[in-house]
Amino acid sequence: MDTCGPHTFDDTPLIFKWDVVRGDTAKLKVEFFENDETTYVDISTWDFIASAYNSATSTNEELDVDVSTGYVEIIAEPFITETWGIGSVPSGTVANIKFDLQVITADDVTWTPIIGTINVIGDISGSTL
Repeated sequence: MDTCGPHTFDDTPLIFKWDVVRGDTAKLKVEFFENDETTYVDISTWDFIASAYNSATSTNEELDVDVSTGYVEIIAEPFITETWGIGSVPSGTVANIKFDLQVITADDVTWTPIIGTINVIGDISGSTL
């Protein structure tokens, strides 16, 4: 799992690089803390959507978002990740996919706290080349 230090969520999204092995399940945990950096923000009334844009196929794919107390996990399922970088030699980076997490708060404020790139690493054993 990728980790990153504290970031103050405001109008500027956190820019993040997420390493994912093609064909694997990948999870990214995003935590929301109060200013004391120990107490979770109450996100129970927020709506979340995460998506990944594959420029090679011009496809926008919705990623799963599991909501828990104070944090969410963005999940890229294998049936999605197995198509990323198809046709590339399965060594090193085979694709770079843009992704983001969008939030709609209880006050109907739309906010993107995190945006970044999924660095897709070729899978030797499970490759579908």
